[in-house]
Amino acid sequence: MPMETGEPGRGRGPWRDRLVRHRAVVALLGGTVGTAVLGAVLVLLPGVVVDHDLAGASVAAQDRLKAVNDVRTTLLQAVGGMVVLFGAYATWRQVRVSQEGLRATQEGHVTDRFSTAVDQLGSDKLETRIGGLHALWRIAEHSARDREAVISIQAAYLRTHLPWPPTGPEAPAADVPINDVVPLEIRAADAQVALTGLGVLLLQPREQSWINLSVTDLRRADCDGLWLHEVNFDRSCMEAAGLYRANLTQASLVSVNLRHADLKTAVLRRARCVLADLRGARLVETDLRDADFTEADLREANLRKADASGAVFHRADLRLADLRGTDLSTAGLLQARLTGAVASERTRWPTGFDHAAAGVVVTEDPGPEPPPLLQPAGITTQHPPLRSMP
Repeated sequence: MPMETGEPGRGRGPWRDRLVRHRAVVALLGGTVGTAVLGAVLVLLPGVVVDHDLAGASVAAQDRLKAVNDVRTTLLQAVGGMVVLFGAYATWRQVRVSQEGLRATQEGHVTDRFSTAVDQLGSDKLETRIGGLHALWRIAEHSARDREAVISIQAAYLRTHLPWPPTGPEAPAADVPINDVVPLEIRAADAQVALTGLGVLLLQPREQSWINLSVTDLRRADCDGLWLHEVNFDRSCMEAAGLYRANLTQASLVSVNLRHADLKTAVLRRARCVLADLRGARLVETDLRDADFTEADLREANLRKADASGAVFHRADLRLADLRGTDLSTAGLLQARLTGAVASERTRWPTGFDHAAAGVVVTEDPGPEPPPLLQPAGITTQHPPLRSMP
């Protein structure tokens, strides 16, 4: 007779069969004992309960039988309720297990998609990189846990692919006239996709308060309508960028180049534009409340009907700027240069400020603004040379 050992292939068959038979016998005995106990409870317990309640009192046999049957019915109902509750609990546990399994499967799929999309960003093919950026965008829209990571990846993608000053043979040189610079969506379509996705995803609540896009080449970028709240653009070049209706609340724009940028109806509330170059920028009907333009260059900028209440223009250069209809009633204009700036009777100045002595020219109000073009201005506009260029 072979010995039953723990070594593979020696005596495992008889031992396993015996274990299966033992388990079957235990299960059968357990079921039999349970049935016997339940039967004893339903048969014997009702009589004991009735006799205990009667406490030796003499009653008719028919009444005692009826009482016993009532107790037995109550016990059956209690057992049935317990069975129903146990079944409901078992079903709930099964649903929870299924949901957890489904969630784990979905998270595994998201992780695989995320890894694949990140790998695509390093491809040499433009269409592959754009596909990876779109895949990350879609993941961030459906997975709140991955949104912060996708936003960080998009910002890093822009900083590394569009450094300022530009590097690489394909990037236009820093001294190229802006009319000779191709719009971003044509010269770097993948970067424009990353920028658009970033501006859309920032609409959602996020944990991190600042996004870093400093020292980035965003010349002629299309940012129309994007949400760029609390984004750091310090020392970036955004010359001739389209920022129509963009939200730049509390953005940092220190030493940024925004020459000829279209900021019509944009929001720059509490934005920090210290030392920014805004020559020839279009700031028509723009919200500039509480923004800081200390030492900013706003020569030839169009600020018609802008709300600049509470804005700071200390030592700012506003020569030749269009201030017709601009609200400067509570703005800080300490040492601001205004020679040749144009204003109208609708322009609101700080109390006690002598705009005539500052060299402001008062003309007629321009009237209502024309509607915006359907085609992005960054593609069609040819910007005239600035008179204030050195």
